[in-house]
Amino acid sequence: MINETFYAELGKLLYAMAYVDGLISPAEKRKLQDIVKNELTLSESHIDQYGTNVAYYTEIEFDFLDEEMADSEAAFDSFINFMETHHTAFDDSLKKVCLHVINQLASVYKGINSKEKQLLNKLKKSFELVLI
Repeated sequence: MINETFYAELGKLLYAMAYVDGLISPAEKRKLQDIVKNELTLSESHIDQYGTNVAYYTEIEFDFLDEEMADSEAAFDSFINFMETHHTAFDDSLKKVCLHVINQLASVYKGINSKEKQLLNKLKKSFELVLI
């Protein structure tokens, strides 16, 4: 799996979660930056041709979608399509990482609301359907 693409798709997933209620709070943006800097980059050793840790592609994609005010459902669907295409790479460990970061982001602003919970459940169901 191409690491850059995975992290860009993870950015779409996180954007979908943050924007599912139609608003991205400053706290959610700060939490995303914290997740990338203090979790994702520490476990990722790949760098791109410019020397950037590819985990930062998560934040780059999130910011791009936020600037464009992209559709959260389309962003979520893009992640699911990527996961289905690369299903052999989505082992339990990678699924746990995805669930961990999305749960962190969802709970940062006033806890997990009903729309966020629905999206989490949809993601979990998609993970269950992916055969390794």
